[in-house]
Amino acid sequence: MKNLFSMLSCAAMAAGGLSIAAPAAAQSTLETVKTRGHLNCQVGPPRAGFYQLLESGDWEGSDVAVCRAMAAAIFGDPNKVEFQSVSASVRFTSLANGESDVLSRTATWTVGRDAALGIDFTAPVFHDGQGFLVRKDSGIKSAFDLTGATVCVITGHTSEATLQDFSRANNLDIQAVAFDDSAIVNETYLNGGCDAITTDKGVLASEARGFPDPSEHVVLPEILSKEPLTPAVRNGDNQWGDIVQWTVFALINAEELGITQANVEEIAANPPNPLVARFLGAEGELNTGLGLPKDWVVHAIKAVGNYGEIYEHYLGDGRPEALGIPRAGSANALWTEGGLMFSPPFR
Repeated sequence: MKNLFSMLSCAAMAAGGLSIAAPAAAQSTLETVKTRGHLNCQVGPPRAGFYQLLESGDWEGSDVAVCRAMAAAIFGDPNKVEFQSVSASVRFTSLANGESDVLSRTATWTVGRDAALGIDFTAPVFHDGQGFLVRKDSGIKSAFDLTGATVCVITGHTSEATLQDFSRANNLDIQAVAFDDSAIVNETYLNGGCDAITTDKGVLASEARGFPDPSEHVVLPEILSKEPLTPAVRNGDNQWGDIVQWTVFALINAEELGITQANVEEIAANPPNPLVARFLGAEGELNTGLGLPKDWVVHAIKAVGNYGEIYEHYLGDGRPEALGIPRAGSANALWTEGGLMFSPPFR
């Protein structure tokens, strides 16, 4: 009856010449970014390999490259992005309330975060696992040697809960010492305030690069967890989530197809087959639903290279400054090489 009464009331208002105004549609994230003239990309406090602040004031790293690829896809210019360095404790709040357009930092995709924080994860860019960093001269050879040890950890990371689970499951009585800032974690560890640091192994490799003598420290062999590090967006704008997700997939797909930063323009001008022609925008209209230019993939790859190029430049062995994390045989290899990195079809 209540629904019937509402329907009759609306009909009566219409008959009387009254109109019911529809609520104004909110501006999409893509429209907001275009109007602003740049992308707001959230990273963390500087971390070598992933998001490093250079003396010039520019940011570089594998997570930074994702945002530069997005800026290139949207504007045709990888520099139309501003980077926001946000502490771990407020990173998801900053994203959910609209201060950041996208979060591209070493953040793990979990059901608790995905379902309860007002954010959506997109596509993993690095598969990691939690481990421990200790001094070589400590005598600690395994994570199971950490009985009664104090371990420094960052507040708000999945590492904190995983550490507690590992300690309880193995009766190790590990004492966690939590800090909001990775710089304080490192300082405390180096000053003897804790016996070990725990976080993702890739992050441990990054942090050790900044120590006075990295050779004095070692990452223990055990892997405590799965850590799919994934860019995220706030809930409520599916198109924007698709843009972030398919930008990541474009970087991976380009590597699968042998398309690089050096040859992308040449291949786009003379695509060897329909699959490549669709991917690079020479044929079809795959860009329409995303609201991006036809050649958005070309701009993205020209700006930062494909996934493999990004990995080697920042995380692999592509240059002395890279972290030296092996890719071959790891989860970060392409699916054709036994890894987990793949792109759904561009069709």
